[in-house]
Amino acid sequence: MPAVYLDAASAAPPHPVARQALLAALEDGWADPGRLYAAGRRAAQLLDAARAAAAEVLRVRPDELSFTASGTTAAHAAVLGGLAGRRRAGGALVHSAIEHSAVLHAARRHEEGGGRVVSVPVDRLGRLDAATWSAAVTGPGVALAALIAASHEVGTVQPVAEAAGACAAAGVPLYVDAAQVVGRADVPDGWSLLTASAHKWGGPPGVGLLVVRKGTRWESPYPADDRESGRTPGVSNLPAIVAAVAALRAVRADAAAQAARLHALVDRIRATVPASVPDVEVVGDPVHRLPHLVTFSCLYVDGEALLHALDRRGFAVSSGSSCTSSTLRPSHVLEAMGVLSHGNIRISLPLDTAEADVDRFLAELPGIVADLRAEAGVTGL
Repeated sequence: MPAVYLDAASAAPPHPVARQALLAALEDGWADPGRLYAAGRRAAQLLDAARAAAAEVLRVRPDELSFTASGTTAAHAAVLGGLAGRRRAGGALVHSAIEHSAVLHAARRHEEGGGRVVSVPVDRLGRLDAATWSAAVTGPGVALAALIAASHEVGTVQPVAEAAGACAAAGVPLYVDAAQVVGRADVPDGWSLLTASAHKWGGPPGVGLLVVRKGTRWESPYPADDRESGRTPGVSNLPAIVAAVAALRAVRADAAAQAARLHALVDRIRATVPASVPDVEVVGDPVHRLPHLVTFSCLYVDGEALLHALDRRGFAVSSGSSCTSSTLRPSHVLEAMGVLSHGNIRISLPLDTAEADVDRFLAELPGIVADLRAEAGVTGL
């Protein structure tokens, strides 16, 4: 049977528009945009146009947006740069317990350097504890707060507007990791720093977005460089940037229709899996969620074994912690939620997912799980 790719939250398949734009930019945008000869000026025009187009989608000023080498690089720069710019205000970072590993690694670096980190819990649906968040950001010496716009693990959309209001009242800038949202929906206002990653919306890998709003105190954590307003070092991958922004505009234009279609498919998965497979827990908020993502956990099944069994049947899915899948450690997100983490599978639908692919997955999953449980000596379910 044809392979079915169901891991768009890790990396979406290249958008057709991105392919076309990449080839065109390779012909016309290979020169250094910092040079004054004709090829350099043309490259600079392409970079300026890409920046303006991305800024329009994000509803920000072009001079607030910089391109980075990845979403991870952007996240590190947002956290460490935001903390450096506010060192006089204090040394505390507040973040949710379900941030992406890129943010958690930056937080650990800050803590190792003598800073203080406050992790705010979430409820069983993966939604931020707003009261605890408000108390945390109003504490002494808070320099920066970080909140993921929507959980990359379970799809729960976070109360960004409410969190931003608490930050504004406390005079604390808010950084939002919008990697799973940009291209699909607008991010509520009130944030000071925002990042995203192109390969999440069908652009090429190796392109991240870093937005620093005017008036935000931010200091580059890198050595001085005159590229990208000094926010990220090195020569930009201009052809990839052009392709990424072309894909962003294309998916954003069709976002509402695609969200409705994928939401219905995910609703079918959420209803069918627990009805057809015993001892399964579907996790995440069933209402306030990303339209394309669903996570469930199967008791009495090893997550890695389930992933490989699905792969042998042609289904590409994510298991374990989606941001540290090489280790398949229990997800820190699921642990923070207090939900079942055994046999964890995350399904995230690309834009072109067909109903027939979902039907086939739902038809084959019960037998795959039953076989694995039988192999493990689990019977009578």
